[in-house]
Amino acid sequence: MAAMVSAQAGPSTPALPTSAPTVQTSEQPQARLKPKYRPKFTLSGHTMSISSVKFSPDGKMLASASADKLIKVWSVLTGQILKTLEGHTEGLSDVAWSSDSALLASASDDKTVKVWNVDTGLAQKTFKAHTNYVFCVNWNPQSNLVVSGSFDETIKVWDVARGKCLRTISAHSDPVTAVNFSSDGTMIVSCSYDGLIRIWDTSTGQCLKTLEGDSNPVCSHARFSPNGKFILCSTMDSTIRLWNYHTGRVLKTYTGHRNEGFCIFSCFSFTGGKWIVSGSEDGKVVLWDLQTREIVQVLEGHKDTVLGIATHPTENIIASSAMEKDLTIRLWFDTETPSNGGVKS
Repeated sequence: MAAMVSAQAGPSTPALPTSAPTVQTSEQPQARLKPKYRPKFTLSGHTMSISSVKFSPDGKMLASASADKLIKVWSVLTGQILKTLEGHTEGLSDVAWSSDSALLASASDDKTVKVWNVDTGLAQKTFKAHTNYVFCVNWNPQSNLVVSGSFDETIKVWDVARGKCLRTISAHSDPVTAVNFSSDGTMIVSCSYDGLIRIWDTSTGQCLKTLEGDSNPVCSHARFSPNGKFILCSTMDSTIRLWNYHTGRVLKTYTGHRNEGFCIFSCFSFTGGKWIVSGSEDGKVVLWDLQTREIVQVLEGHKDTVLGIATHPTENIIASSAMEKDLTIRLWFDTETPSNGGVKS
C-alpha cells in the first residue's frame, strides 16, 4: 500500500462543457421496494485474493482477476468456469470487458496492461509504459480505447488497435486507484490515495474538474453514474458519496459498511430498483436505497474482506469476491423482484 501524503495543488479546472443537470432527489410517495438477493453460486478456483469481478456487457459471463496472476471467465447461467487466461507475471488488480464482450483488458503488478481475446484465451496486446503497478483499467464505450491508472501516479490512454499509448496524464500525487470513462466516452474520472477525484477530457487530457471534500480521505473507487450526470466515490473513511460534479457538491452519502484499508468497488444497480452496492471489510455486501440512503439489504457469507463487486447489466444479479481467508466469488440472485432490463432513468 502506498503511503498517504497530503494532496498537492492540481491543474486548473475550467468550466465543464455541459450545463448542470437538474436532479430529483426527493423520495417517491409510493411504498419503496426492497431487494431480496439470495446466494445461488459459490465459485472457487483462484488461490489468492480476488481483486475484481466484472459482468460481460451481454450478461452471459463473469470475469475475475486475482493476485494469483490469473483471469478466470465464468458462466453466469451455470456458475461453471469457461476459461483461465494466463500470461501476467505478477498479480492482477483489475479486469474490464470491451462493449462487445469479446475482449478483456487486465491491470497487473507486472506494470503491464494486457488485452485478451476471450474466445481463444490468448493475449492479443501487451501495453508497456507504466513504471509501477497498474492498478485499474477500463474501456471507452466504443472500445477503441483503454484507460489505465497506476501506482506511478499517471493515467495512460491506449489505442487498442495500434497498441500505442496515446496520452500520459500526470494525474495525481499518489497512486491512482480507479479510472472510468463517462457513458459517451468524452470524459475520464480518476481517483487516488491523494484524496482527489479528477475529471479529464479524453481527447485533450485536460483536467476539467477536481472534486475534494473537507478531509480528503483516501479515494478507493470512483465511477460515473450510467446517465453520466453524477460520480459515485468510495473512500477509506467507510463512506460512499454521490457527487454532482458540475456543482462540486455531494448529493448523498452512504454509510454502514467498513472500508478503512482496501480499495473496494462500489456500483449502481438499476435492474430491479435503484440501489448502491458495495463490499465491506467485515465480509459483507451492503445495498442502499439510492434516494433514501437507507440500508435495504446486507448479504452475508464471505469470510474475509469483499473487494470486488459487480452488478449485472440486465438482471437482478450481484457478483462479489473476497480476500485470502475466503477465496470465493459469490453470485447473488433476486428472482422475486421484477427486472426492468436495466433501464437507466
